[in-house]
Amino acid sequence: MDIYQVSDIGELLRHNSYAGRGIVIGKTEDGTKAAAAYFIMGRSENSRNRIFIEDGDNVVIHPFDVSKVKDPSLIIYTPVRTFENKLIVTNGDQTDTIYDFIRDGKSFSEALATRCFEPDAPNFTPRISSMLTFEDQDFTYQMSILKSADAAGTVCNRYTFDFQPLPGLGHFIHTYVCDGNPVPTFQGEPERVGIPNCINEFTDKIWDHLDASNRISLYVRYIDLKTGIAENRMINKNK
Repeated sequence: MDIYQVSDIGELLRHNSYAGRGIVIGKTEDGTKAAAAYFIMGRSENSRNRIFIEDGDNVVIHPFDVSKVKDPSLIIYTPVRTFENKLIVTNGDQTDTIYDFIRDGKSFSEALATRCFEPDAPNFTPRISSMLTFEDQDFTYQMSILKSADAAGTVCNRYTFDFQPLPGLGHFIHTYVCDGNPVPTFQGEPERVGIPNCINEFTDKIWDHLDASNRISLYVRYIDLKTGIAENRMINKNK
């Protein structure tokens, strides 16, 4: 087994009908840009009734049809938020927890030590989070997963990963291994995936390989490390 193997994210997604929610962070092949992507999938009507909306440098999730909203607590949140030289990407309202802690001079890990997996038994959906920190025309990034230690949701285990970026390399973490009932949670380290130079290529590769029945929305941001200029792509299945 090659522990340094870099996978094609399209191939990882191609045969997975339900990866859940996923975050990809990395650096383009030419080393000039940071890349961040976030997607959501859904099986229930409530989960599928969502769209991404840009709000300045942030991204928020809104219901597509307000009349169909049953429980907004776990499906409506701000997945992408910026603070100074930080970019925060998560799959829940822990985005705001991280933002508040960073604003108060505390750390990514300290913020997530106050949070737990989602209270949606029997799935106990993991909370996945990431944060990019930009400095000296480069960046570092952290990723985290908070997940149940057992099938009963007895305690929460917290895993944090710190990365130094390499050209062409990204890390992919998602909530579920595959579909199921209950759905099995992600295992191990974030997966190593390739990051192309072209944002359109990367966006299409993710969206085209997400299961067409369950995909909902995708947001991708490339940030030029020299100029700080960001380029974004957003796809919503609901239009």
